[in-house]
Parts: sequence; C-alpha cells; structure tokens
Amino acid sequence: MKYYIIAGEASGDLHASNLIRELKILDSQASFRCWGGDFMQKEGAVIVRHIRDLAFMGFLEVAVHLPKILGNLKFCKQDILQFNPDVLILVDYPGFNLRIARFAASKGIRVFYYISPQLWAWKSSRVKTIRESVEQLFVILPFEQEFYHQHGVDTNFPGHPLLDVIHEGMKLKTRKSFIQDNGLEDKPLIALLPGSRKMEVKNMLSVMLQVIPSFPGYQFVIAAAPSLQKEFYGSLIQNARVGIVFGQTYDLLGSSVAALVTSGTATLETALMNVPQLVCYKGNPLSYAIARRIVKVDFISLVNLIAGRGIVRELIQKEFNAGTLIAELKLILQPERQKDILEGYSEVKKMLGGKGASGRAASEMIQYLSEKSVKLKGKNFK
Repeated sequence: MKYYIIAGEASGDLHASNLIRELKILDSQASFRCWGGDFMQKEGAVIVRHIRDLAFMGFLEVAVHLPKILGNLKFCKQDILQFNPDVLILVDYPGFNLRIARFAASKGIRVFYYISPQLWAWKSSRVKTIRESVEQLFVILPFEQEFYHQHGVDTNFPGHPLLDVIHEGMKLKTRKSFIQDNGLEDKPLIALLPGSRKMEVKNMLSVMLQVIPSFPGYQFVIAAAPSLQKEFYGSLIQNARVGIVFGQTYDLLGSSVAALVTSGTATLETALMNVPQLVCYKGNPLSYAIARRIVKVDFISLVNLIAGRGIVRELIQKEFNAGTLIAELKLILQPERQKDILEGYSEVKKMLGGKGASGRAASEMIQYLSEKSVKLKGKNFK
C-alpha cells in the first residue's frame, strides 16, 4: 500500500519513524512519501519537506511565515493528489494537518490521525474537523479518550510510543564512557534540553547558561537538536563552561542527576528516564498573553498533565529566570525531593501502558485499511 505521512516536528518524526518500521513489518509492499525528518528517512521514507523548514513557534512567528506556510499547504495538496495514497496519516502538527485532513477527505482519501492534536488544551472547536474528516483517530494520552468521547469521536488508544523508545532494555552508554567519549569533566552531570527550534533555543539557553557558575561541582551538558548547526550553538555558548552533544540525548539523560527541560515531549522523555527535572518555558510576551487567554489547562508539562497534579516544578515566563532556576535546581538535587519526583514518575508510567504502542497502532491501521469501503459522515472513501 501507499502511505503519505505528514509530521512537522522533531517528536513527530521520531514517532512516525517507529510507526513506519512497524507498518513495513506488516505490509511488505509498503511505500512511504512523507513530510518529516532524519528518523523517517532512515526507515526508507521519501522526504518531501524536512521538519527543519516546517516548525514555527508562537502566533507571531506563524504570522511572519504565513506566505511560506500557505505555499506549503498548496504544494502538499497537489503532491497528495499526484501520489494518490491508499491512506494519509497525519502526525500531530494540527495547524497544518487539520487543513490537509479536510482537503483529503473532500477528495475521498482515507485519513488517519496518529498522535491526536491537543484540542483539549485549546481550540476544542476543531473537534468538528476531526469528526467530519478523520476516519480513525489514535490518541497517546489516556485522558484524551474521555475528551473525544464527550465530543462524539471514537478513538484508539494504543499507548504512548515513547515507551517503545525508552524501556528497561534500551542500550545506553555507561556514565564513564559517555564522559570520556565527549571530553566532559568527571563530575555529576546536569542536562540542558533547550528545545529544537532556533527561536526556542535562543530564548531558553540564554537563561539556562546563567546558572552554571552557581554549581561549580557539576558538569552541564546541552542536548543539541540534530536539525540545528554546531555553529548556531557556539554563538550562544561563547565562553560558558558547558559541554554539548548531538544525537545523544538519551545517553545524556541516562548519565545525568538532574535536567533543565523546555516544555514539550522532552519533559515526558526525561520522566521516563527517571531524571529529576525543572520544566521551563519562555516565549514571546504577546504570544504568551494570547495563549493564556485561550489555553484551558492547569499545567504545561506532559508529566503534570498526565498525572493531573504538580509532580515537577514549572517555571514559566517571568518565573523562568536565573535566580529562580538556581534555587529550584538546588532543591531537586536534594534526596528527599528527588524521591518525591521519582515516585510521581512511576505513577505516570503506569498510566501510559506498556511498550509496543507503535506496533499496536500499525496493526490497527492495517486492519482498518483491509476494509475496502468505509463511510465517514456520509462520505465514501476508497
């Protein structure tokens, strides 16, 4: 079968690559044309647009790049029609993908949505698009099922695909070899995860680096985004006493005693790696003010959202400053606070289900695709 997959961000690239791997096991004739990144490409997908050119953060950044976004939408629609896939699989990236979902459905193309948009946080009105244009919706957070059920949308919950990536049997470097291979100081490590987009990294890393002089007994290490250049990080680091690694985020977390993490999927990755963390976020003030008016959640980190309570400390906007970071980092380095955090992580893991989510999702998709004719809100799909 022919699969057209659209992932617009780093986390989507990772999870879509695992889905592709599982689909290939079940469908020996599978071919993939995709919007994504290096992980998807390594699984044999033809990459039409790379994620490095797709990720725009915040209302203002989207507005500035609107002509490019509209151009991508136009091209994507034409490319889908030319490829004529058996199914379109959308991975998160809602601002773009929901528009493509409506278009594809209007053309009679079957649409699956894997890793559903976080409509429970904001723009719940978009559920109508899901209901009318998406044949099968796959959610990865347990509370999403109830949200969509209340809006008349059936869902599949295969579990969270991060559990396929992070599990007890994963092969990580030892702390000793990680330090030696990267020329780091032999001190306890603190990981810095400043995000994956240029603007995001600039905002976050400039503050994170300010805490380093207050912790002379620790080695700080940046987990760099593979889509960004070493020279870009060098311009931000300058003379700071900090290490940097590319493509070794899990090895870094596996060797670290604590982490400063930009809000996003990385907060859950850090939790699943059992590393005490501080969740950080600082965006454009106007964008944040707008978001505060429309977002309907009590927390910004996936860890706290899944648990429904504050397991990890969130430092947002004005609270994200060097003084507060230093004080809070000292706290999470204390054994008692670390114990509380790790107990909370254990609670979150139980709620996410076991590993194998990617395989279960692929199996469900193949089963649905074996049904030759499907009706969705009066539309007939091939």
